[in-house]
Amino acid sequence: MTTRDAGAAKADWDERISRRNDEGAATDQAGRSDMAPPTGLTATPGRGQVTLTWSPVSGAAGYLVHAADDEDGPFVPLDHYGNDVLAVPHSPYVDTTGEVGRIRWYAVAALPEVSSPGQLGETVSATPAADGAATVAVRVHAAAITGPLERPWRPMIGSEHLSLLLSDDLVGGRPLGAELREALRLVHERLGVASVRAHGILCDDLRVYREVDGEPVHDFSLVDRVYDAVMEIGLRPVVELSFMPHDLASDPAKTVFGYDAIVSPPRDWERWSDLIRDLTAHLVERYGLDEVRDRWSFEVWNEANLEVFWSGTPEDYLRLYDETVTAVRSVDEGLVVGGPSSAAAEWVDLLLDHVDESGSPVDFVSTHTYGSPPLDLRPILARHDRENVAIWWTEWGPTPQHGHRVGDTVFAATFLLDGMRSSMGRIEALSHWVASDHFEELGRPPRLEHGGFGLLTVGNLRKPRWWAMELLERLGDSRLDVELHGDGAGSLVDCVATLADAGRTGVLIWNSTLDQKGIAGDPALSRRVEVSIGGLAPGRYRLRHWRVDQDHSNVFAHWRSISGGESLDWPTPEQWEALRLADRLDEVDAEAGVDAVDTVAGEVEFAFDLPQPGISFLELSPE
Repeated sequence: MTTRDAGAAKADWDERISRRNDEGAATDQAGRSDMAPPTGLTATPGRGQVTLTWSPVSGAAGYLVHAADDEDGPFVPLDHYGNDVLAVPHSPYVDTTGEVGRIRWYAVAALPEVSSPGQLGETVSATPAADGAATVAVRVHAAAITGPLERPWRPMIGSEHLSLLLSDDLVGGRPLGAELREALRLVHERLGVASVRAHGILCDDLRVYREVDGEPVHDFSLVDRVYDAVMEIGLRPVVELSFMPHDLASDPAKTVFGYDAIVSPPRDWERWSDLIRDLTAHLVERYGLDEVRDRWSFEVWNEANLEVFWSGTPEDYLRLYDETVTAVRSVDEGLVVGGPSSAAAEWVDLLLDHVDESGSPVDFVSTHTYGSPPLDLRPILARHDRENVAIWWTEWGPTPQHGHRVGDTVFAATFLLDGMRSSMGRIEALSHWVASDHFEELGRPPRLEHGGFGLLTVGNLRKPRWWAMELLERLGDSRLDVELHGDGAGSLVDCVATLADAGRTGVLIWNSTLDQKGIAGDPALSRRVEVSIGGLAPGRYRLRHWRVDQDHSNVFAHWRSISGGESLDWPTPEQWEALRLADRLDEVDAEAGVDAVDTVAGEVEFAFDLPQPGISFLELSPE
């Protein structure tokens, strides 16, 4: 496999990433752009923010908030600078992009699918305040179980192309392959993740396909080494069937990434089908039919709606889908297949319209988004009478941009909590992109703090967003009823509470906004949080409090302090050791040294200040 200079790869990426493969792709959207707007729009101002709420619209996949400086407009979509889809799946929506003391007007449109916003509805206005009480009350009903806690992070996580597992190279002096394996082991054991999705299992670095004297030769020996490593960790693969082998490509010059993954359709469709059929049969033979049928899945390509990932037409992709799933299912009818694995929530209707006619199977619909909570695809499935099809967001995170500074911040951690909270109960899988900063799409990491996509750094230090995921996983299995009241309650400040074994109550509270202009945080958005937990059995309880913010559980803050402000790319051996000592979830006293509390009439109360961005995890255990 060839590689390009990182600078050249990034320049090519930046130039092509926004181009859509939309020509000829329009589905029948008759009447959908006329979707009625939501009713009941309200705008409630608070300190540094305005919270919008509205009534849901039947059939809507999401909502696009518009804003204007004047009652008569012009109204434009409110940009929270996530660099991808701006629509959100539901209210409330907290706007922190406005100017304190200046009135802003709002209107909201409903979307039947991501590219077709409906009509704008009624307008409302509000003015974010410069000051105020800024208190949020959180009341947890410990005796009121509302159901099980859904865990959409568990089904899968993303990773760079898995051939890196076989690498003996060093990055920042760290062993690439060994550390990537360890990162995947950690997400499996500590976060409960079951499978890993990655690009490039058909790329030429794994030598799956070549032609000798004009005849195809299939070799899966290196794929075996990769998947054996995945299985040894305890994970299972989502087999993303990409990219095109050189000798099978209709245009090998069409590539993406620094490692020149080929993105053209096959030059011979029969040989493509034979390759997929033989690979699937080989996997079933090697790992067992029950194993592959029950715990593996097959996804067709990656983001073919973007020119940078697919040089063919939308019709070519739909043919690829048919040919591929037919080949997989020819091995066994029970194997799990799906797509379109699209960028920015697009092409879901396109694929479903197509399979409605072609009869091809689709066990899951998969798509991607960044910078916002995932939209609600259930209405789209309902329109196609496919309510039983699973919804997998196989890539998701705070940004699609390589090296964006948000990646290493506390802002990214609270963003993850917003998205996971929003997805509970409506999405089967929300796959964080990615597990580790060992990543080379546009070149390998140049330094420790570089805005990588990973939950873990090179060196496997835990970023703030790792701690967000670990705290989610620490929650118990029974979800509790929670009420929030106050300035930004349920929008800026949110909460999930659970009951675990032995009467242990977990309360996860965070302060977050989608506005990436404010990555570093805003003191005006900090809140005093007053927590009460009622419905407890009488007695004495141990109270524990962990925090994630700029000053707690933030290994990058420690890195900047020990590097003395020097522009060091990588730690020295002594600094690595210091960072590992600081790589922990910080526990603090909830109230000035109080770590044990007595119930009063079955209730416990305490309070603390919560910065933005910031996370607090409270655990109350009977003594």
